[in-house]
Amino acid sequence: MKLNDLYARVVRAGIENDPRGAAAVAALLEDEKTRFEKIPEDERADFDSDRLSNPFSDTRLLAGDPDTEVRAVLAGIDIDAAELILAHLLRKDGRNIDLVIAHHPLGRALSRMYEVMHLQTDMLAACGVTLSVAEKMMDKRIGEVERRLMPANHNRTVDAARLLGLPLMCIHTAADNCVTRFLTRLFERRTPGRLKDVVSLLREIPEYRKAASLQAPPKIVSGSEDSRCGRILVDMTGGTEGSKESLEKLAAGGVSTLVGMHISEEHLELAKTAGLNIVIAGHIASDSLGLNLLFDEVEKDETLEFVCASGFDRVRRAG
Repeated sequence: MKLNDLYARVVRAGIENDPRGAAAVAALLEDEKTRFEKIPEDERADFDSDRLSNPFSDTRLLAGDPDTEVRAVLAGIDIDAAELILAHLLRKDGRNIDLVIAHHPLGRALSRMYEVMHLQTDMLAACGVTLSVAEKMMDKRIGEVERRLMPANHNRTVDAARLLGLPLMCIHTAADNCVTRFLTRLFERRTPGRLKDVVSLLREIPEYRKAASLQAPPKIVSGSEDSRCGRILVDMTGGTEGSKESLEKLAAGGVSTLVGMHISEEHLELAKTAGLNIVIAGHIASDSLGLNLLFDEVEKDETLEFVCASGFDRVRRAG
């Protein structure tokens, strides 16, 4: 398939799995178009036109001709110059690699990653947090993340891809939406009663089984094996870790158990104070699951060859 078609399929899959719903995402894109139309003609040169059709600022086609025919992909969770040189050497050795895909954002997708965190505001509101309160909490946290990203050398890896002649794409929130929806539906369908049941369900999934074999299994970090789950929230999308203040609000709104990829010590201590159960499914395993679910959508009409690197293994699901 053409590179630009692959990118469009990635964005479409992210929207279809977005916890806000397709209608809400469509409204956001309409708002973006309205804002763009108000920008004076002489100030439009720096506008990222992807914003008009792609609601995920951390998911971008970063290098390469959009008309490139893609049959084989090197995909990994974290891509930097090392993986790009690996791809280059594999190509010289006769391996077909038409595109490199990173999960974690790079380039302009990294510099504007904080924008996708507004998704968390809607998720908090859906869990019973007053919308205005959720907005204020997340606006503060989004500002912190924006300032943290400002000094980064955002385009370092993109420059390496360009110099090596390798097309490069990153897929972050679009994939994280897929794992969030998948696990949410799994827990709704199987209704685990206790935290040990959540862990058992996770360990049925190939990506988490592999992580367990590598000594990084899903783990209960707040609560005990016999703690009852109550209402479960899968907290795996929206850019990065959210507001510390939100933990107490989620508990007050009726959430008992958070299932996440990772958690900082500060967030964990506040979660314990709020009385929340926390199950850490695993970072790389959850990222891999999200990418695999998304690639299943991308490959519905045409199968790609995958070279797996940097923590990613391609697992295809039937149906």
